[in-house]
Amino acid sequence: MEIETVEPYSAVMDSFLRQCGGYAVIDGGLATELETHGANLNDPLWSAKCLIGSPHLIRRVHLDYLEAGANIIISASYQATLQGFESKGLSREEGENLLRRSVEIAREARDLYYDRAAKGSWDNIGDKDGITPRRRPVLVAASVGSYGAYLADGSEYSGIYGENVSLETLKDFHRRRVQVLADSGADLIAFETIPNKMEAKAYAELLEEEDINIPAWFSFNSKDGTNVVCGDPIADCALIAHSCEQVIGVGINCTPPRYIHSLIQSIRRVTTKPILIYPNSGETYDADRKEWLPSTGVSDVDFVSHVGKWCDAGASLVGGCCRTTPDTIRAISKALSSRSNVVSPTEF
Repeated sequence: MEIETVEPYSAVMDSFLRQCGGYAVIDGGLATELETHGANLNDPLWSAKCLIGSPHLIRRVHLDYLEAGANIIISASYQATLQGFESKGLSREEGENLLRRSVEIAREARDLYYDRAAKGSWDNIGDKDGITPRRRPVLVAASVGSYGAYLADGSEYSGIYGENVSLETLKDFHRRRVQVLADSGADLIAFETIPNKMEAKAYAELLEEEDINIPAWFSFNSKDGTNVVCGDPIADCALIAHSCEQVIGVGINCTPPRYIHSLIQSIRRVTTKPILIYPNSGETYDADRKEWLPSTGVSDVDFVSHVGKWCDAGASLVGGCCRTTPDTIRAISKALSSRSNVVSPTEF
């Protein structure tokens, strides 16, 4: 099929990828890494719980990923919703401030990274020549998790919300959070783990209705390599992203690595927009027990062995999701650097 090229915001991602040498590195798992640092996330707010009690841990994890070579760090707002904060007794104003704070923390980590890099506090971070450019381009993405993430019942892994949840329900649920994050100082909004076509349509309509003036990406999840988790074809979902002018990238997250290649191929058939992928480790999440089951997760070496194949299929932004670590991202950065045509460092 002939794909119609959709413009406006596309130049933002084109310029960014050019600065990165053609390929960009997305960070890795946030919540599971916070737990590694001692955070107890057994809570409906999940990683957003740390916005209230331990923001320093979030900053530390962001910085770990930057040191590992990430070009994009994603804020701790995936499960941060105004409705969720209100259920904890916080006011609407306090909830909005925490949303803004999630982006501020990521921006602080970026500033700290740049400061240390400028002082030569480290090197050997992801660059193929062993020296990190003084101003390696880094974007802060404000995360928006699905309605199912707010429910904290695992439905972001099924996409089954029930008959009472309509397109308008989803738009009303997300509207204010998207407005706040769009004005938070983030470089883009990352709509993550989208489980069905209806929620993708809600996001696209919100971006247009509210005249959101920063770019976004749409990232879906799958459990079969053909459809998103609710059963909607991935191609249908990607077409919604392709048709929305604010969307500058479309892809897959929190999906086992074995399904990624076929999903990239399906997405590439319906869009010319950059494809981003950040799979999980391949382990299985038990939504009832709220824990990852020790199983068939792949090692960092095995995970990264797929990167070249994914890029050959059309991916240009690669990272990791749940149960991936800074070591995973370091290995991805190294793999991508061998493919990159890195331009001279600039003040980004």
